[in-house]
Amino acid sequence: MNRFQLIQKDSNCPARTGLLKTPHGDINTPVFMPVGTGGAVKGITPEQLRETGAEIILGNTYHLMLRPGVDAVEKIGGLHKLTAWNKPILTDSGGYQVFSLAALTKIDENGVQFNSHVDGAAVSLTPRSAMEIQNRLGADIIMCLDQCTPYPCDESFLKEAVERTIRWAKMCKESHSNENQMLFGIVQGGINLELRTYCAEKIIEIGFDGYAIGGLSVGEGHENMIKTVRHTAEQLPADLPRYLMGAGTPADIIAAVKSGIDMFDCVMPTRNGRNAYAFTEDGPIRLRNSSHTTDTQPIQNDCRCYCCRNFSRAAIRHFFNIGEMLGPILVSIHNLMFYQNMMRQIKEQIKNGTFSGWADEKIEKYRIFNSKTDMAEQ
Repeated sequence: MNRFQLIQKDSNCPARTGLLKTPHGDINTPVFMPVGTGGAVKGITPEQLRETGAEIILGNTYHLMLRPGVDAVEKIGGLHKLTAWNKPILTDSGGYQVFSLAALTKIDENGVQFNSHVDGAAVSLTPRSAMEIQNRLGADIIMCLDQCTPYPCDESFLKEAVERTIRWAKMCKESHSNENQMLFGIVQGGINLELRTYCAEKIIEIGFDGYAIGGLSVGEGHENMIKTVRHTAEQLPADLPRYLMGAGTPADIIAAVKSGIDMFDCVMPTRNGRNAYAFTEDGPIRLRNSSHTTDTQPIQNDCRCYCCRNFSRAAIRHFFNIGEMLGPILVSIHNLMFYQNMMRQIKEQIKNGTFSGWADEKIEKYRIFNSKTDMAEQ
């Protein structure tokens, strides 16, 4: 059953708006998903998230598997109860940790063996266990287990990862047992366009409720990313949702929407917020700078987020300087609002038939975030 409805297509590019129906509510696409790795978007209450306009959040299977564990989540009442979030949730499969925790992992045909980053204990994640865990967590959208490769990557290793991703996708489809959840397949292949085409064809043959593009935003740069996204999106079914995993900067997102992508997630708004880095229409603001010592302006004058309605740059700088947790929380709230405002503008521009030209201007304007964004750990 297709739960995705296309609403409008842009006449000048593949950008589109749509409606994705889930048991916990409808999602208007294109959509940005704040990341709640362990069951919470760091430092942000669900009510604050709703005020930014967030319609869906993302949780991480690997981290939730370790703590508090799927048994505990079930006893609490499921992931929605744990997070106190009554809107849609997507869980990734743990496949990204194959890349990000490479020093702690061993991959074979059966799955991935980890040494837990928490206590070093041996844990495993297989296609079948990834499905069982996500089925039990109860997210609205779940992801196949895949193998995300680094950039650059040896061609033989890349091909091996693509073939393994395809084999694991078949196993995930066979193991998926919760019909209330949508299961998305993932296309891998680095920036090799032939491998992307091949992987897309094989994943589509298996048949999923939506399709994701994985293995990007790992160091390949904006131009390589968007070239790959544009090519891969063209291979994916037009009547199903398309999800670019882990991207990214404002310019990345707008360019990907222009290529026909519907869904995004990234830790950037909150990660950078915790490092006193604010996104604004006029460029980045680093709130630890001494120039803000007596600055009475909000982060952005026309922003209606809780932070900008109530606090000056001077106050926020003071909070960071004394180690007060309110500082990171306030800038995270503002950054989340900035991203959600951007998504609202994207949908409005598509609706008005003016998206393509607007997007080109914004991509050029927002390139500054690609080169000056803090990359501290989540």
